[in-house]
Amino acid sequence: MQYSVDVILLTFKPEKQVMDLIRLLEEQTYPIHKIIIMNTEERYFYNLFYGTGFLEKYKNVEIHHLSEKEFDHGRTRAKAVQYSKSDIFVCMTQDAIPADDQLVQRLVEALFGQEGVAAAYARQLPLPDCREIERYTRSFNYPEQSSVKSEADIDRLGIKTFFCSNVCAAYNREIYETIGGFVKRAIFNEDMVYAGHAVTAGYSIAYAAQAQVHHSHNYTCMQQFHRNFDLGVSQAEHPEVFDVVSSENEGIRLVKSTIRHLGETKKWMQIPYLIVSSGYKLIGYQLGKHYQSLPKGFVKWCSQSKTYWG
Repeated sequence: MQYSVDVILLTFKPEKQVMDLIRLLEEQTYPIHKIIIMNTEERYFYNLFYGTGFLEKYKNVEIHHLSEKEFDHGRTRAKAVQYSKSDIFVCMTQDAIPADDQLVQRLVEALFGQEGVAAAYARQLPLPDCREIERYTRSFNYPEQSSVKSEADIDRLGIKTFFCSNVCAAYNREIYETIGGFVKRAIFNEDMVYAGHAVTAGYSIAYAAQAQVHHSHNYTCMQQFHRNFDLGVSQAEHPEVFDVVSSENEGIRLVKSTIRHLGETKKWMQIPYLIVSSGYKLIGYQLGKHYQSLPKGFVKWCSQSKTYWG
């Protein structure tokens, strides 16, 4: 059966790689009906595209602009879904680049490989400039083997049962509508909140290791702090998902595994940085989990998403 597919792409101050992303999406073997771009701040968008004639080549690209104050990780994606009528929609970020022309095909196969799969997310491969610790984190979170996770796996996988990433993930539209879609207010983590709701409603989440995008970051310690603060906030705001299992255990497991990897590869000198950066992550996360007890000005300073706080 041939399913219709739309791609939802979020952009903010897009750079040239967005052109590469659109071109690679158009070259996919599985046909894409429409590329829906939700762009934050119109002026930045046309700084890239004005005068190039690039967008005129693609008649199926639909652009919607919003202000930075209007942007919300949950609401913006939910609004984009309303512009789509397809059986499947694929959420992507502007810095995810398809590894080949089979990305959409592999996501569709994973989504309908068995009954009741609500979402299927892609494997993220590190970029050439990716640092060793981040490179290992990618392999830890995105292994070579595909899997399907359901409520029966919570005791075994813990928080990983709810893991899903809107860097590149495909959604079954029918199931999405059934369980109420993305939360309409989310500082971060709207993908895992959705996955948590889906799993507890009896559906499953597929990890499609053969569906691959290039995506990685070399965050500074402070960037990690701000990012993990927002992570903590998102978990505090959704206890119905994150009180079921602990995230801390998975974080500790990652640190221990990374130390072991650095030792085995003779990269001992990077262990101090790993410990320091992990400390920044932990402090940010714990502050975010308890943001309601903190002064509002301090909360805004800690957060990566300043406009979320008004």
